Amino acid sequence: MILQTHDLWRTFGGVAAVAGVNFNLEEGELRCLIGANGAGKSTFFKMLTGQIKPTSGRITLFGEDATNLPSYAIARKGVGVKTQVPNLFNGLSVRENLFLAAQRVFDKQAAANAADAMLETIRMKEQAYTLAGELAHGHRQWVELGMILVNEPKLVLLDEPAAGMTAGEVERTIALLNELRGQRTFIIVEHDMHFIRRIAEKVTVFHRGRVLVEDTMEAVVRNTEVRDAYLGQHGKEAR
Repeated sequence: MILQTHDLWRTFGGVAAVAGVNFNLEEGELRCLIGANGAGKSTFFKMLTGQIKPTSGRITLFGEDATNLPSYAIARKGVGVKTQVPNLFNGLSVRENLFLAAQRVFDKQAAANAADAMLETIRMKEQAYTLAGELAHGHRQWVELGMILVNEPKLVLLDEPAAGMTAGEVERTIALLNELRGQRTFIIVEHDMHFIRRIAEKVTVFHRGRVLVEDTMEAVVRNTEVRDAYLGQHGKEAR
C-alpha cells in the first residue's frame, strides 16, 4: 500500500465533514473519488495533501506516518498535487515552466532533458515557446500536469482535471491519463461521470463524510444506493 487512512475524522464545530474513513491505495493504481457536493471528498483530499489537519485518525504515506505533515513536507515525500485552477508563470513559455519545475529535483542539463521529454508526453512540443499566459484553459491544465509529472512523483492527486475543458480537450486528457496508467499512482477527484468511466479502475464513493461504496465503475453505476445518493440521472446516462 502506498497510502492508507485509518479511522480518519475531520469535524468543523459539530459537523463531521469526514467521519471515520478507512482508505487504501496500492502502488500503480488509478483511483477516482466521487460524491455529491458536501459529501466529504474535498475535505478528505485536503487532509491527504496537508492543507488541513485531521481531527483524529491517521494517514500513512509510503509506510510512514504523515498525519500532521504540512503540504511542503508531503510534497517532498513524492506527492504531486494539481488543483482546479492552473498555477503557471504566465510570462514564461511552456518549456520554461516545465524546466523550472524540473529544476526542483534535477540539475540544469537533466532538467532541460526532462522538460523536453515532458513536452512530448503532454503533446505540446509545437507550443514549447508559447507564453503560458496565451494558452487556452485546456492547454494550461496540461502544462500544470506536466509540471507535476516532470518531478517524477510517486503519487499524483488531481482535483477535477477535466473541469472547464471542451469535449476535445477532455478526450485528449483521457488519452493522456490512460497512457500514464501504471507509470504513476493517481487519485482523481472528478464530477464528470463520462470522464470517470473512461479512466477509472476503481471508484470510491463518498456520502455524508463516509465511504458509501468502493468498487469498479460498472458496479458503482448499477448500485441503487449510490444512484439514490449521488448519481441520479447522471448514473442513468453513464450506463
